[in-house]
Amino acid sequence: MNGGNALGQILFAVGIGLLLAIVGSQNGEVAGPFSLFLLFVVVAFLIQWIVFIPSYLNRTEHFYDLTGSLTYQLITVMALVLTEDRDLRTVLLGVMILLWSMRLGSFLFRRVRKLGGDGRFDKIKQDPMRFLMAWTVQALWVSFTAAAAWAAMSSGDKKDFGVLGVVGLLVWVFGFGFEVIADRQKNTWRADPANQGTFITGGLWDWSRHPNYFGEFVLWLGVAIMALPALQGWQYVTLLSPVFVFVLLTRVSGVPALERRSDKKWGGQDDYEAYKQRVPVFFPKPPS
Repeated sequence: MNGGNALGQILFAVGIGLLLAIVGSQNGEVAGPFSLFLLFVVVAFLIQWIVFIPSYLNRTEHFYDLTGSLTYQLITVMALVLTEDRDLRTVLLGVMILLWSMRLGSFLFRRVRKLGGDGRFDKIKQDPMRFLMAWTVQALWVSFTAAAAWAAMSSGDKKDFGVLGVVGLLVWVFGFGFEVIADRQKNTWRADPANQGTFITGGLWDWSRHPNYFGEFVLWLGVAIMALPALQGWQYVTLLSPVFVFVLLTRVSGVPALERRSDKKWGGQDDYEAYKQRVPVFFPKPPS
């Protein structure tokens, strides 16, 4: 990929972010001349671009995931502070995002520090435009995944918590727990020297080849369900949040890359091929 292609993708991501900011702002609360939701999206992009500068100068990706996590946290706190009408839905959505982002951000930061780097960035961090593209895409990722929550938190049309609020909370708890358990199981497995050079097949990894990603998708689905009653008009576009997460994880940056890496390592081995035949790639299926 050359610099021109990277620039085009950067501009495309910024354009999508701008459209998201516009539709998510409808009938939302304002801070001075700006809608709160527009402010959230702008801040998400600015944070990534600011941290990109020292990261590129030092050719390091060590703070990439941590910056993404801190962006969720900062903007969610902004939403809790700046929103005038903080109802139960607003507070719970804020707590849900903060809990998720603090856990995942610290987990990913510790992992990249332990491994010494992230293979995804080995080549692109040497090219300023390609590296900037990665940070810009992260800004769009943050904005899109949290869009339904931020739109509901800053909505000018608050509704009773109701049944959908309870359902959304339960779905989020299930997804969050599924992701946490899967990550802990893999950490425990990696810590055992006897597992070096093998692939994990126990626990939730015997239900799905990527149970942590499944949990990630489910928890954002729960967020969208809880946010739904507080949305109106063009704000309903933000409900694409879990769809965006699903497509990104299963078609773009998550599952495909890990499947290729696993196939390269263990492809052709009888036990690995049998595991792939038996265990679904994403949606869990209890072992028979």
